[in-house]
Amino acid sequence: MTPLFSRSGTGRKGLVTLICGALAAGGLAAAGVATLEPGAASASSHREAPLISGTPQYDNTDLYAFVSPDKPDTTTIVANWIPFEEPAGGPNFYTFADDAQYDIHIDNNGDAQGELLFRYTFKTHVKNKNTFLYNTGAVKSLDDPNLNITQTYDIDLIKLHNQKEVAKTRLADNVPVAPSDVGKASMPDYAKLRSQAIYKTAGGAATFAGQADDPFFADLRVFDLLYGGNLSEVGRDTLKGYNVNTIALQVPNDLIRESSKQPIVGIWSTTQRRNAQGYYEQVSRLGNPLVNEVVNPQKDKDKFNASQPWYDAQFLKNVTNPELPKLIESIYKIKAPAEPRNDLVDVFLKGVKGLNQPPYVKPAEELRLNTSIKPSMHPKRLGVLDGDNAGFPNGRRLTDDVIDASLQVVEGELVGSKNDLGDAVDKNDKGFEKYFPYVAEPTSGSRGALAKGTSGNADVRSQLGDALQPAGSSSGGSDNTVLIAGSAASGAAGILLIGTAFAWWRRRMQRPY
Repeated sequence: MTPLFSRSGTGRKGLVTLICGALAAGGLAAAGVATLEPGAASASSHREAPLISGTPQYDNTDLYAFVSPDKPDTTTIVANWIPFEEPAGGPNFYTFADDAQYDIHIDNNGDAQGELLFRYTFKTHVKNKNTFLYNTGAVKSLDDPNLNITQTYDIDLIKLHNQKEVAKTRLADNVPVAPSDVGKASMPDYAKLRSQAIYKTAGGAATFAGQADDPFFADLRVFDLLYGGNLSEVGRDTLKGYNVNTIALQVPNDLIRESSKQPIVGIWSTTQRRNAQGYYEQVSRLGNPLVNEVVNPQKDKDKFNASQPWYDAQFLKNVTNPELPKLIESIYKIKAPAEPRNDLVDVFLKGVKGLNQPPYVKPAEELRLNTSIKPSMHPKRLGVLDGDNAGFPNGRRLTDDVIDASLQVVEGELVGSKNDLGDAVDKNDKGFEKYFPYVAEPTSGSRGALAKGTSGNADVRSQLGDALQPAGSSSGGSDNTVLIAGSAASGAAGILLIGTAFAWWRRRMQRPY
């Protein structure tokens, strides 16, 4: 995509449009710093607050909620953790924390309190602690003995009233987690492993936990003094090549909504971590995308992560008087909309009236979804702004372009300042699945270029020469034996040669002359 221009055509130069498109996903948007491929970066609530940035296992990155396109009587919730997973980041690949509660909260009456809570808790299992390997051979199933490190999880459904537990039901026990995709040699059929990690619970729900491609897409090279002082790197998906750990839950609409007459639900996810005293403390929170990234100032970021929606009045000024439009006006002379920004409160804290705003709503930072709105046959990336009421900010689909939509709203789309601002990234680098869990498969750890001297499926012939035999070679013994023996022999010969030379040198030095 090329940078979008304002429909009004006045005062919106291409240069300004492009910068603002990535900078100003204001009331509830963000950006960060990164290179095109995995490195250090920030994105939609990825490393968004000082404390949580140091503990990625507990860091919510994104939350999605949408009426399931192939099962419209259900809602699918996708919650992600652990930002910027480098696919080849072994030998300690990516696991959920054993000392955490990963929670999905449902507010089904608009009072900013959760009435339902789906709690995921994980347990790590190690078969052989005497090896450094994540897997000791090719993994062909989730119960393969070669998968050395595995995880399982339980799901509890907790019903609440005034934040006190009134009922608790175990929905699932010891469900296997899909592993990190180490690479083609380790996991030759990763799709099979993923399919084995999809579990159907009693009552028509389905669950998945495991690694996935990060579905968030945006150009994030903005904190480097606004694209390094020029615009040479815009329009690239900075999250390309990164993975996340995903929890996906598909539940009947009737389970989570108050009634068919009040079908709107508010959703947010949190992480609780067990402290030294054995109690659980909330350390991360996420509802709408990008809120804690740029809406909340530094003084409020950690506080927000530890807070609850029913206390969100303390952050209201951050929305009604947002910082980003003022910065844009001071730098690029694009006039900020008049304050207080009640339009942002209506869209992001209460829901759109007549669409996804529940009756008697209390303003709170939740992702609000009207479960009675049927899925679109042809989803539009800008969602409600483009007439597609099944999309953001009515929930959030994987394909919704939340950067562009949020940017246009914060720059006044709903208060008379029509614009087509955007960051020139319109879709994810990987296509999404048509069926649950919908997220794309993770980028494999063996995604890199072939080694020098190889082409296609040919084997490496490096400086080791004949010590490294091609796969399928019949030149005596097994391939592994030839490889190991050849390498060991070369090493031993080298050590012997060095040792002999050193002994000769010492004798020479000790001779009297």
